Amino acid sequence: MALPEINLEDFQNIDLRVGEIVQAEKIEGTKALLALRVNLGEEERNLVAGLANYYQPEELVGKKIIVLTNLKPATIRGIKSEGMLLAADDGKGTVSILTVDRDIAPGSKIR
Repeated sequence: MALPEINLEDFQNIDLRVGEIVQAEKIEGTKALLALRVNLGEEERNLVAGLANYYQPEELVGKKIIVLTNLKPATIRGIKSEGMLLAADDGKGTVSILTVDRDIAPGSKIR
């Protein structure tokens, strides 16, 4: 399904950064949600992600991921989620978080 094209200005309004997951735990009372604490260099943020059906919390700690940092915060199951991690979903049951292929500092800007 193709979405409408965006222009360069639209893309420049998206702030993508490298984040390192420092803590991950299942959210009680849910099957799919994980609470993540992510180091973004100069700050840490909480993210809520629907990854519990695909990853165990302990396998996420230490992973360097791509985070959309300027998404408006939302409260999910009582937890303030301050961004969104990027992941690929093949529609057939496989989900993969997007990571970087080199050791790069948390907070590094994606461009």
